[in-house]
Amino acid sequence: MSNRNSLSPFPAEARLAPHHGGLARQIIAAAAQESLCEESPAYRLEWRNRISAEDLHAFSRVFERQQLHAVFQPILDLSQRRFLGYEGLIRGPADTPLHSPQLLLELAAASQLTVEFERLCRETILRDFAARKLDGLLFLNVSAGALADPRFLDGATTRLFQELRLRPGQIVIEITENQQVDDLAALQEVLQHYRGQGFQIAIDDLGEGFSNLRMWSEIHPEYVKIDQHFIRNIANDPIKFRLVRAMRDIAEATHARLIAEGIETESELITIRDLGIAHGQGFLISRPAIQPETAPGSEVRRLLDQSRLIVFPNQPGQAGAKVRQLLQAVEPVLPSTCNQRVLERFEASPSLIALPVVTAEGIPVGLINRYTLTDRFARPYRREIYGKQPCTRFMNDAPIKVDHALPIQELGQLLGRAQPQQLIDGFIITEDGRYLGVGSTQALMGLITELQIRAARYANPLTQLPGNVPINEHIDRLLHNEVGFTACYCDIDHFKPFNDSYGYRTGDQIIQQVALLLSRHCDPQLDFVGHIGGDDFILLMQSSDWEARCRAIIADFDQARIAYLMPEHVDQSGYFAENRRGEKVFHALPSLSIGALTVVPHHFESHRELSVALTAAKKEAKKIPGSALFIERRRQP
Repeated sequence: MSNRNSLSPFPAEARLAPHHGGLARQIIAAAAQESLCEESPAYRLEWRNRISAEDLHAFSRVFERQQLHAVFQPILDLSQRRFLGYEGLIRGPADTPLHSPQLLLELAAASQLTVEFERLCRETILRDFAARKLDGLLFLNVSAGALADPRFLDGATTRLFQELRLRPGQIVIEITENQQVDDLAALQEVLQHYRGQGFQIAIDDLGEGFSNLRMWSEIHPEYVKIDQHFIRNIANDPIKFRLVRAMRDIAEATHARLIAEGIETESELITIRDLGIAHGQGFLISRPAIQPETAPGSEVRRLLDQSRLIVFPNQPGQAGAKVRQLLQAVEPVLPSTCNQRVLERFEASPSLIALPVVTAEGIPVGLINRYTLTDRFARPYRREIYGKQPCTRFMNDAPIKVDHALPIQELGQLLGRAQPQQLIDGFIITEDGRYLGVGSTQALMGLITELQIRAARYANPLTQLPGNVPINEHIDRLLHNEVGFTACYCDIDHFKPFNDSYGYRTGDQIIQQVALLLSRHCDPQLDFVGHIGGDDFILLMQSSDWEARCRAIIADFDQARIAYLMPEHVDQSGYFAENRRGEKVFHALPSLSIGALTVVPHHFESHRELSVALTAAKKEAKKIPGSALFIERRRQP
């Protein structure tokens, strides 16, 4: 896992290289406001409160005696099963507070030794890397201001490389975002100098700061590191999963290689592997060490070599929709605007229903409805009387105001309690209380309808299990990756007469009970549970004990159904109910049939072919009285 407190090996200086002095000054000036070493009065006051004379004296000893050492954390190439290289991190004396790089950096700034200290860090990391004769690349965290170090630009570091028998091509300059860079053109030109020397460029902690996406598009780095926040629990978080998948798509388009930071669990590593992320870094792979591992451990290799694919988290439906999607940009009027001017605005925009009234400070205070205003002005002499008066006279001073980040569902509930006139006017959309635009009830209804249609394709509304689209996608993914698995088609027998006799609400409850049992008995990382529709479910199981899991599901269903049945029906193993012709017919109790089909690579080309064979297996299972598991053992074409 990348250490946020690692120090830059390339210090910034007041003395600039003659050739790049102008560019360097621009970069340092742009970065100065956000620097960790910024010496503003407020920052110096914070130091006085935190740092004692004893701390400064201890740091002085460490600095003068050069009591620093480097640790290296491996970066894994997931497809090659070997280490791409190492990230170099600085440490102080072990078993002391000065072991922390963050404290060292603050003490260096307080001692006014930032430049000298960072140069020492750089040389320490380079010398330790060379001494350990490590293979692969060396990633070095560098702040944007430090890129202007003249000792690097004028060739001093090149001479150090020659002494240590290192090549610039082994070094990846990892740009951190602890400093804001506004002049990306200047940064690009300096980076072009480094690239001309053979160095590669990386962006650190993608997604943590506000500008590194822009930096990615501008400087075209060879490597991009995904911040550990987006990796943590990615196997169970649909939002993080979709964000990282989007980063992967951008990386493919820009020919950059991604490095996922902070991998700490098996599910995180397998999810990253199955997503197609090229490289990974974190405690699960290897911790930073003075003498790091030179090859992945046996447990990591086992995880990478296993053929099973992780089940991706279910895609969110309406949950991710926000009010901002309804935003319409309408230029507001000031409270002092006269009614005549408002009327002219309405006449110039026939589709405009309501006009927001917003103060000069951006605070919305009301809405003026087109029809209310025109109706008042249609009466005799009203235009002459009220035309020059401020528009606040006829505005609704209690409009519905909602924040742009409010979920769509909450907005729908809010409007459900609104007055009829408020529904006609629509609502004002704000950000931090300031006006952004307006939204209409009509647009809201259209969006909710669209989301419901989309959600139905991706998740069943009754059980919230993945629907037909993700089911088919997961089958094709398993087939494409030539992964062996067992497909199971689950169906509730005699469900229609049960639904007719006991009522649709009880029918829904027993469907939800089946969904609960399937999810409970399946491994969420390996076994995909989908709801085709109605009382039909599908399992795509990679668990080796899939048969025992299926039999446990059947046993639990037979026990759980008793809660939904009348005792006399349970005693007689069924019940009488009228059919369509009004005749009393005996119906068996609901049971669960599972048709199972073991899929080996190359037997099926797509989900369409598999569905035909799986439906046949389900039909065989339904021929068996009561709840049953039928395993198709005949060779498939």
